[in-house]
Amino acid sequence: MAARKTLTLNDLEKEVVKCRKCPRLVEWREQVATQKRAAYADEKYWGKPVPGFGDPKAKILIVGLAPGAHGSNRTGRMFTGDQSGVWLYDALYRAGLSSQSEAVSVDDGLKLKEVFITAPVKCAPPANKPIPSEKENCKPFIETELACLKSVKVFFVLGSYGYASVAELVGLKPKPKFAHGLEVKLETGQTIVCSYHCSQQNTFTKKLTRPMFDKVIKRAKRLSGI
Repeated sequence: MAARKTLTLNDLEKEVVKCRKCPRLVEWREQVATQKRAAYADEKYWGKPVPGFGDPKAKILIVGLAPGAHGSNRTGRMFTGDQSGVWLYDALYRAGLSSQSEAVSVDDGLKLKEVFITAPVKCAPPANKPIPSEKENCKPFIETELACLKSVKVFFVLGSYGYASVAELVGLKPKPKFAHGLEVKLETGQTIVCSYHCSQQNTFTKKLTRPMFDKVIKRAKRLSGI
């Protein structure tokens, strides 16, 4: 399905939120929102697809994997309310790309500077592993985001899944093997900058450290011209 380029980001947000194309994801996200995690037992979960978030004039597009079950699926905003978000927004703040270092809810006042954050899959998947058909169902959403974000100079991808998704979107062939710090210059003049995902699996084991993360974010900022 081709991207509907006439949609605005606001229009797209409404389309994303009402989507129910993937029965497995709908069942899972709503089950999590009902059962909840003990730490959030008194909170009302979002339990719906999570739209992209950020500056419509973004020069950097950050692409992850999918919403976290008890993070974005709870709060309704990308990388908000879990440890991955703690790492990401803190690093963006240090780089001067975020108005604050913490992201706890959609009404916490956080604003991004020339950065937009999205994911190829908009619903929290079981075991954090979407299946190919679910990614394909979501593809028009990220295609439309890209069509709307006309100032993007750098794709900052988190993990091999984000990298593969962006490579498919921009038609990158051959595709260099994913590696932390990898930079791929595109014929459009844009650049893909790769980082390990800031998931607990990587940060707790120190596969990804704060200096490593800061370095690639600063590089993405420099390449974007911000």
